[in-house]
Amino acid sequence: MKMKAAIAVLVFTLKVLMMLTTMSSSISGSNVPIGALYLLGDSSVDCGDNTLFYPIFHYNLSLHPCNGSDSSLIPHFLAKKMGVPFTPPFLIQNGTLQGLLNGLNFGSAQATIMNIAASNHPLQSLNQQLRQLFETFQLLELQLSPETAHVFIRSSVFYLSFGKDDYTNLFLRNSSGVRLKYDGQAFAHVLVNQMVRVVRNLYAANARKIVCMGILPLGCAPRILWERDNATAVGDCVEEINLQVLEYNTMLEERIVELNSELFEAQIIFCDVYQGIMQIIDDPTSYGFEEVKMACCGVGRYGGMAGCVDPGLACQDSSSHVWWDLYNPTPAVNSLLADSAWFDQPFPNICRPVTLQQLANCPC
Repeated sequence: MKMKAAIAVLVFTLKVLMMLTTMSSSISGSNVPIGALYLLGDSSVDCGDNTLFYPIFHYNLSLHPCNGSDSSLIPHFLAKKMGVPFTPPFLIQNGTLQGLLNGLNFGSAQATIMNIAASNHPLQSLNQQLRQLFETFQLLELQLSPETAHVFIRSSVFYLSFGKDDYTNLFLRNSSGVRLKYDGQAFAHVLVNQMVRVVRNLYAANARKIVCMGILPLGCAPRILWERDNATAVGDCVEEINLQVLEYNTMLEERIVELNSELFEAQIIFCDVYQGIMQIIDDPTSYGFEEVKMACCGVGRYGGMAGCVDPGLACQDSSSHVWWDLYNPTPAVNSLLADSAWFDQPFPNICRPVTLQQLANCPC
């Protein structure tokens, strides 16, 4: 495993050195804008602001899935570190060139990798978000030039964070009937294949810096604990569910290693938020936390019955909790995960083969 990691880092470094010569000539002497951050994902990137009729169609998520705003989520902590503007929701962008160049958040709370019938789920799936992103690319080409737009896209970071809601549908509601079609491994294969397809499509559209986030340990989330209260648990988590999440994460990372070898100019990293959160749950006091089961804002046992129906019901100090609501970590956890993705501390090597800082600064 260590040998594989070392080889992956070496491949990344060689790619950067070989591209420095070809890219520097196209960037120098031209008025090329600095790259931006583009987000695609679920409630890990959107608090409902980018989701039509979210207060009505929030299904198994909280009415208030974030502690105040999107600024409490991992990608927004990362945007500050990158020095790029706050990434506004796609639905409120005004279509101006500057608005497009500032980056956009295409994410939608409760978005899924798999397409779910629109009558049951009027939210933006991975495919819908990808279409919106490609429409943005077309606008950039029209308002800049195709060459300048391509350089801008190559220098931008594309952040993909999906899968959580596919698994919550599987574990809790089975709304799409997937449990009848797939076992755990087959389900992971379907989801990972879709993610790989999207990465290939992004690469074909000149995206080079791509971040794929793993799924957090859902077996430790308040909603799962409430739903499976009598299930066999290990420590503070439902092992059966965490094993299925780990299967997806492992499979996705393996495919990313293959893609980095196959796609010559690709710089794709996998960020293992599962590992980071489990380190907190296993040793909460070392990271300043006290409560690893109970949601800061929720109703019922573990705060997992109805989630955060009103922020006024939240605990006094969310920074002492691991979980904000049914499935979402608190800002304190997200801040630590963002630090680790960027600086490699306090959770080393959660982003592989390199840190997000190295990816963002790569002149790809």
